[in-house]
Amino acid sequence: MDEPLPSPKWIERRVEDGRPVLCLTGVWRLAHVEGIANRLRELRLDSREPLLLDGSRLEALDTAAGFILLKHLAGAGYTRALVTPRGFDPRYEQVLALVLDRMATAPSAAHTVHLGLVQRVGAAVLGLLRLLKAHVNFVGVVTLELASLVRRPGRFRHRETVSQFEAVCIDAVPIVALVNFLIGVVIAYVLGVQAQRYGATLFVADGIALGISRELSPILSSVLVAGRSGAAFTAQIGTMKVEEEIDAISTLGLSPIQVLVIPRLVALMVALPLLVFVGDVAGIAGGLLVGTSLLDIAPQVFMERVHAALEVRHFVVGLAKAPVFAAIVAIIACGMGLMVSRDARSLGANTTSTVVQCIVWVIVLDAVFAVAFQRLGI
Repeated sequence: MDEPLPSPKWIERRVEDGRPVLCLTGVWRLAHVEGIANRLRELRLDSREPLLLDGSRLEALDTAAGFILLKHLAGAGYTRALVTPRGFDPRYEQVLALVLDRMATAPSAAHTVHLGLVQRVGAAVLGLLRLLKAHVNFVGVVTLELASLVRRPGRFRHRETVSQFEAVCIDAVPIVALVNFLIGVVIAYVLGVQAQRYGATLFVADGIALGISRELSPILSSVLVAGRSGAAFTAQIGTMKVEEEIDAISTLGLSPIQVLVIPRLVALMVALPLLVFVGDVAGIAGGLLVGTSLLDIAPQVFMERVHAALEVRHFVVGLAKAPVFAAIVAIIACGMGLMVSRDARSLGANTTSTVVQCIVWVIVLDAVFAVAFQRLGI
């Protein structure tokens, strides 16, 4: 009866000149991974002394066996500086280098964790609190930078501000005018259909004038700016963050807040009141079109009702909201851009989050303004 063949040792440990040496022997392939792992566990490696790794007796080596070796060495506390390779075939050195690089690379995506309802609500609340804290901190940073510009106004970047103003205001006039015009048409038609039942179509002009100038134009213009300029701010600053351009700005001794954030903030705060005014005119024009064509209201009579109903305070209330909405949009957009981590997924997620946050905050602030103005009798 044939005697069983002795199991291969895979690794021999010895000492040379007082230094531990691991000699790799035989064929190191995927089929032998289990035996190699068992042998490594038997050795009970310790990283208190530098290790010499001898590969002169290796007959074959693939990535699976190389991964097992490097994983055990790392688990024992060995770093690259503590391990010295010797006698490896250049092909096997390349295999080990490839495995080591892959081990050092972070995984592309974490494991999916399915949370329960309570856990998801708690995680959402904690995430919201962290986001609010980050926005509050960012507001403080921007405020300090603005204060430094007051002391040294020569640092204000005029050209960048003018360039941003052109992008957020002049280029946005057509879409703001079109949307407010169509909203004016829709609101006038809906009001007119109801008012015709009572013979009060003339008061459609009053509703259009007050609704557009006081509420609809500021909200619609702010939402359009949030979706257009806010998303652009986050995408631009986030791309600069990914490509390390913001780090280059800091290396040059410049403040990224003064270079990137403040010009956008100032341009948007100046631009949005102008866009709201354009929206007022376009919305009333849409109401006028419906009033004259469908409700048989003479243009002169319609405009007289607009002048009679639209007091200056209503017009000023709409314009006064605009800088506040603009500041919120700019702060959120620029802050989310600076929060982008160095990957494309984060850039897309932050851009989407910017639009959602800006729209929500604009509506919330408008509700606060409505209650406050009502209490004050404005």
